[in-house]
Amino acid sequence: MEILEYIQSWLNEHPVATSILEYSLWIIAVIIVISFLRRVIKKRLPDANVRYKTQKGVEVLGYLLIILLSISYFTGNIKDFTLAIGLLTAGITITLQELILSVAGSFYIFFIKVYKPGDRIELNGIKGDVIDIDSIYTTLMEIGEWVSSDNYSGRIVKISNAFVFKGPIYNYSQDFPFVWDEFNLPIKYGSDLELAKSIVVDIASKTLSAYVEESISKWKEVVNKYYIEDAQVAPSLAITMTDNWAQFNLRYIVDYKKRRYTKHLLNDAIGKAIRETEGKVSLASVTLEIVQIPTVKLASQEEK
Repeated sequence: MEILEYIQSWLNEHPVATSILEYSLWIIAVIIVISFLRRVIKKRLPDANVRYKTQKGVEVLGYLLIILLSISYFTGNIKDFTLAIGLLTAGITITLQELILSVAGSFYIFFIKVYKPGDRIELNGIKGDVIDIDSIYTTLMEIGEWVSSDNYSGRIVKISNAFVFKGPIYNYSQDFPFVWDEFNLPIKYGSDLELAKSIVVDIASKTLSAYVEESISKWKEVVNKYYIEDAQVAPSLAITMTDNWAQFNLRYIVDYKKRRYTKHLLNDAIGKAIRETEGKVSLASVTLEIVQIPTVKLASQEEK
């Protein structure tokens, strides 16, 4: 009893310390409640997308509650909200500019739906799949760099959410989860060009039929939503006559995550079909043709 009376007496004599202690206890209680709710949500919600968004919503509400508690304790009245915000902003804008932009960026990302977990984006020159978005950072599983094509490099990259205000954001999967890709085939002069064209077009049509069917409806939605002209999603072939060969340029649409694999399938199938023509169609390569070898006369020792 004496200890409790002593503590009560000390708190009465130090009102500032009492206020700080109460404030700290409230903040700790809010953090504990947020952590508890996140654990409950993780166990009870089976859908990963809904679970992720709900957890982030609880986290944002917790931050707002902490801000309101801070204003209440440090201003003495919650009605002084506008004045408190003005004073706080004037004091910390310069030192916490990046942090403020990052938090604002997180709200911008969620409400404007710039990108979401699962999207493939390029932000601040870094390309990868979004695996997490919190109040400060966007986390990417990086693709590219020293690894060819669109394969994972194995590095997990955290990028400040502030970068959504500082430059372009390339989204490979929002609204239209397909990309156009292309590659060139050098066909040797003297080959049966009509046969070569039919081989390339037929194989491309069969290999890419599923992507074409899926992309038609998606592309119509994009055309209706944005001011953009209608585009051809079926494979197209363009031929250019060069000094060395007839260059076939195949342009086609593909799932943004299967670009490398699809190019492999097309190259493999077209290569086999060309070999089966038994020379009617041949791939060209860079060669040097010597038109004439100059005659060189070597004088004998006697002639000298």
